[in-house]
Amino acid sequence: MTRADLVVTDIGELATLATGPIPRVGSAMRELGRIPRAAVAIDRGRFVYVGPEARLKREVHVRSGGATWGAGGGTVVPGFVDPHTHVLFAGDRAAEIDLKIGGASYLDIAGRGGGLFQTVRSTRRASTALLLRSAEARLRRMAAMGTTACEVKSGYALTPAGERRLLSLVPILARRTGLRLVPTFLGAHAVPPEYADRPEAYVSALVTDALPLVVRHRLADFCDAFCEPGFFSVEQTERLLLAARALGLGLKVHADEFVHSGGAELAARLGCRSAEHLLESSEEDRRALASAGVTAVLLPVTPFASFAHRSSPGRAMVDAGVPVAVGTDLSPNSWVESMPLVLAHSVYGAHLTPGEALTAATVNSAHAIGLSGEAGTIAVGRSADFVAFDVPSIEHIPYRFGLLPERVYRRGIRVPPARNPGS
Repeated sequence: MTRADLVVTDIGELATLATGPIPRVGSAMRELGRIPRAAVAIDRGRFVYVGPEARLKREVHVRSGGATWGAGGGTVVPGFVDPHTHVLFAGDRAAEIDLKIGGASYLDIAGRGGGLFQTVRSTRRASTALLLRSAEARLRRMAAMGTTACEVKSGYALTPAGERRLLSLVPILARRTGLRLVPTFLGAHAVPPEYADRPEAYVSALVTDALPLVVRHRLADFCDAFCEPGFFSVEQTERLLLAARALGLGLKVHADEFVHSGGAELAARLGCRSAEHLLESSEEDRRALASAGVTAVLLPVTPFASFAHRSSPGRAMVDAGVPVAVGTDLSPNSWVESMPLVLAHSVYGAHLTPGEALTAATVNSAHAIGLSGEAGTIAVGRSADFVAFDVPSIEHIPYRFGLLPERVYRRGIRVPPARNPGS
């Protein structure tokens, strides 16, 4: 008989997402591995039983001092995996809301020295202690809302040393929060003011100075670049990503967010792990991404937060056979910490079905950041990362905007519940 130190019973619906291809595409995105009237058992942070509650007593014995919790007929899903965050920053951009309402675009605000560049100034000035404290608070709120793993991009220092400083904080934050964090080097987030008229020189500095040290010190798993007019051209992005690939980093691209820039086509041509945003991608781009197996990481709250008159192309991507993941895009421009809220926007904005949205937030998002073997599913032997909601089915998670989890567990340990946002 299997021994366990935690047993969860009375699960009305359990979504394991444990069977099927990784990443899921097309109709496979609706295959959730649902088990009604289920139970799970955990021992030493890993699942040791996943299945019908009717078999539980025959197969599992709770250790002395162990615990049993009844989910009250609610729904349990894998811990959410957020594949796109900019959680390492200082300051805020709340004052820009009036500008956006007045019609100013992201590019307009950045062109005036605000937006991203305001955050760069604040982040450069911030002490390491402040950066750690503020990022830790955000990550803990994310965890309380069901995120158990996420990507963390750099990108708000825009100097080789500053970007390395940001990335060096990621393992510290992982230890402090207990979350599984995947670092991504985004030195090519924008051309810094010091290189305003010399973007090629800045790309050269990233290739020759920043990337080798990032790799030597094992500070990142991926390299990303903002491929967009006013930021980095297709040619500059390709140069940086080819250098990153030669050094062993995985590749990602911020692509086609504001205009059809060619970023998605580049991601397909290079076989990147993901292309991200993709608001202005074309039907031809979708065919190329599907053929290359590039995951589309969509950020469905971001156009809403940016007052954009378009939405993430979730339905078009799924119908084209592109693997789709969804994330928060947590940043000063889109301060979103709740993956349940992202699921709601994935359904009502990007037109994914609830099942597709859940797949995009778990198994496919884990694939997008290289965690397929460790996160995104509920199965015997896997890390016991799961979220319980006091609702009767999967469909209710996106249906109820801003839904808070009943409980969240990371490695079988309960995460403290959500509190009001702070800094």
